Amino acid sequence: QVQLVESGGELVQPGDSLRLSCTDSGPSFSRYTMAWFRQAPGKEREFVAAIEWSGRAAYYANSVSGRFTISRHNANNTMFLQMNSLEPEDTAVYYCAKQSRPFGGSRLGPNNYNTWGQGTQVTVSS
Repeated sequence: QVQLVESGGELVQPGDSLRLSCTDSGPSFSRYTMAWFRQAPGKEREFVAAIEWSGRAAYYANSVSGRFTISRHNANNTMFLQMNSLEPEDTAVYYCAKQSRPFGGSRLGPNNYNTWGQGTQVTVSS
């Protein structure tokens, strides 16, 4: 049973913007901190951004800080990643993830996430 479903990935040019979405069909979405990770070809999966269960706090990787914005709409069980000023280095499969325990902080490491989506491909190329 697929619980997290990402959408919005596509081929864009450098400098373009893109918004990814992640919909959670599981229970109690509003109690769980969520995050985006990405994996580029030949590289390990890396953290991108996380948003606390309440939506009041967010945390970003240095590589995307100032360009990407994470948000969530708890009433619709949906999380978003607004990506601006995209660079070729942002090319990757983007995954959304849900923490294993409720009410966790946004700075917890990847081992604290136990539910993952199947990913959506983002390609930045001219």
